[in-house]
Amino acid sequence: MRPAAAVALLGALAAAALLATHLAAALAITLVLAVVCLRAPRERRHLYLLGTGISAVGLFVLTPFVETLGSHPLWSGPIVPVLGQLDITREEISSAALNALRLASVGLAFAAYALLLDHDRLLQTVRFARPAALATRMMPTLERDAAGFVEALRGRGVQIAGIRGRAALLSPLLASSLERGLNLAEAMEARGYGRSGRTTLPSPSWRARDSAAVVMAAAIVAVGVLWL
Repeated sequence: MRPAAAVALLGALAAAALLATHLAAALAITLVLAVVCLRAPRERRHLYLLGTGISAVGLFVLTPFVETLGSHPLWSGPIVPVLGQLDITREEISSAALNALRLASVGLAFAAYALLLDHDRLLQTVRFARPAALATRMMPTLERDAAGFVEALRGRGVQIAGIRGRAALLSPLLASSLERGLNLAEAMEARGYGRSGRTTLPSPSWRARDSAAVVMAAAIVAVGVLWL
């Protein structure tokens, strides 16, 4: 499948999850995207799935305490200044679960985009979205840089473990990404990026399954608007 068709399909699933008003529909979309993400290599998908899971669980836990909804209390807590009485209702739990599934779906859609798509082919075909595609194209490069830093430190007898240890990699990763961005900008300028009359590699023709994926993406969004 062409990357552009896959992006349309992933975007449609994320949009349908945001439009969903039923827990079952949001859960089904989340499970589909999770299965898709499991096709990625284990060592690469771990960080994306962990980040998405922590964000979704955090939203589920915090939402009932900051939202006032419903009239079927499950727990009544103390009165807190500014926030008022802390309580949890059945409706708040349902709303928190729905919002958490929506967030998980969007995170998993981005994870599938970052892990499974050929970003070089996407840059070649999706011309109107090249700046965004070029920015996300750097994600695998940052992953390789981080893995290289960890291996270099292990060779020097330094073990990277835990959140604090990995947080120490942020500074060298930021420095290397800024340097790479400058080098990339200079290379693009030297090659005439953005000028008229530039040559491009021929794009492969659309196949039946690519067109079917785009049609399915439109249908998913329509279903999300009308029924989910």
